[in-house]
Amino acid sequence: MKLAVVGGGSTYTPELIDGIAGRRSTLDVDEIVLVDPDAYRVEAVGGFSQRLLDHAGHPARVRTTQSLEEGVDGASAVLIQLRVGGQRARRSDETFPHECGCVGQETTGAGGLAKALRTVPVVLDIAERVRKIAGDDTWIVNFTNPVGIVTRALLNEGHRAVGLCNVAINLQRQFGKLLGVGADDVKLVHTGLNHLSWERGALVDGVDRLPELLDQHLGYLSNEVSVPEKWLRRMNVVPSYYLKYFYAHDEQVAKQRTERPRAEVVSDVEEELLKIYLDPEQNTKPESLEKRGGAYYSEAAVQLVHALTAGGPAEEHVVNVRNDGTFPFLPDDAVIETRSTVDSAGATPIPQSPVEPQFSGLIAATTAYEFLALEAAVKGGRDRVADALLAHPLVGQYTKADTLADSLVQINREYLPWARG
Repeated sequence: MKLAVVGGGSTYTPELIDGIAGRRSTLDVDEIVLVDPDAYRVEAVGGFSQRLLDHAGHPARVRTTQSLEEGVDGASAVLIQLRVGGQRARRSDETFPHECGCVGQETTGAGGLAKALRTVPVVLDIAERVRKIAGDDTWIVNFTNPVGIVTRALLNEGHRAVGLCNVAINLQRQFGKLLGVGADDVKLVHTGLNHLSWERGALVDGVDRLPELLDQHLGYLSNEVSVPEKWLRRMNVVPSYYLKYFYAHDEQVAKQRTERPRAEVVSDVEEELLKIYLDPEQNTKPESLEKRGGAYYSEAAVQLVHALTAGGPAEEHVVNVRNDGTFPFLPDDAVIETRSTVDSAGATPIPQSPVEPQFSGLIAATTAYEFLALEAAVKGGRDRVADALLAHPLVGQYTKADTLADSLVQINREYLPWARG
């Protein structure tokens, strides 16, 4: 099987390669093509990736290319992991919202909208070219943030796509360790949207052990997801750590204003990693890769690709997929992040019990924002940007929405053709 990675010059691509090397018996990959317009980065990452596979005794060969058409031709699956504008654009996403007292973050709020506006047109263009070259049956696995919005854009255009995030598998692994069971033995009742989700259950052999986790590991979980212990106990859920931007918005803004932007930290880590990757003697994953983020990304991606391409029985994964009635309070074409059965026919959400109002209200409001955000990304227009921001629970005031819209468009003008006229 051939696997293509668009954005293969990313410094966390070796996480994916390491995952493939460790799952030789389950994922039959013999060719991996890393596609990236940055020749320096993709060559550095590609050479190191081949050494990782060789060191593990895996027979797959790694190729690198700057040509999308060459990279995806004949691929069974295409993984898209882009960052349009690089860390420079990410830094603006993390800082410009502060002018209105709003959180600065690359996947939610005004920063998340900026990223969506830059990213959606690029991903749609790539996906259309993938379909023409690799064919309608090729699976697209989207790891590009904001995952929910980008995945809905792909599905709306009829692409064979599934969205993936590492939040769920990260919590699954932590729950397994705390419970003293294998991580794969834990089935999460994962509820919500990408980066707006809650674990309402942790099933082991059909028994919900989330109450046990909250009773015995409350302090640890509170620290991991950055919410107070008393809140966890009262709600009886474990939220994604991205919920801190909603539940402790003002605290997070105050903290961000005094801390170095994450984009600058990651830039330094990437520079260090590229130097390591260029060392011809380096053939194992460096410890500094953990600083890059994306914990368990490799496991989640490899397992999902296997489920989509192996032709075997359905497997359970937490993915971004069409709602199709799973949450009755959302439109069918909303993209939700939930536990699903996955096989070569795609992903199907597993039914859940009704979602409590304290969660469903925020899910519905954020979904409305995501619909408006996608419309702005596809059609353009300053007023569409302002309307999306006004609908976002983290903005929600017209003066702030208008101010942030003007700043967002000005800062990102080089990436928005409609803004340059």
